[in-house]
Amino acid sequence: MLNASPDLSVRRATANDVALVLGFVHELAEYERLSHLVTATEPALREALFGAHPGAEVLLAFEAAAPAGFAVYFHNFSTFLGKRGLWLEDIYVKPEFRRKGYGRRLLLHVARIAHERGCGRFEWAALDWNVPAVEFYKSLGAVPLDDWTIFRVGGEALGRLAQMS
Repeated sequence: MLNASPDLSVRRATANDVALVLGFVHELAEYERLSHLVTATEPALREALFGAHPGAEVLLAFEAAAPAGFAVYFHNFSTFLGKRGLWLEDIYVKPEFRRKGYGRRLLLHVARIAHERGCGRFEWAALDWNVPAVEFYKSLGAVPLDDWTIFRVGGEALGRLAQMS
């Protein structure tokens, strides 16, 4: 890995950045081969991220003035620890800015936020096929939780589940 550029800056996203955030979401989905799952819109993201009850926070990385990447994270809770945790939902760096340490800087920025907020854990998921990401995370001391399986219910299935008694 090359050293991060001194021109790299990281800042919190604002409501004025919603179009940029959505653009990153689309790029990440394309990279992960999941574009068909993206239904987010600018109004939906504006409400979810900057409305009355924000569900997540976003960091933006820039090289000089050029958008280079983003990270989306939110709080969860561990009953075992009795503390909040921080979940990294997405982290993405545009291909032309990779191998400059920007992904590392974004991840470390979120880790510092988790530490400063007294979180008991900082967690995220990686696609099994994304070996470079998995190896990168391991190099930072992250441990894969091989004993856990993530379950998901969404869309119509969530509606059906909600109607069960």
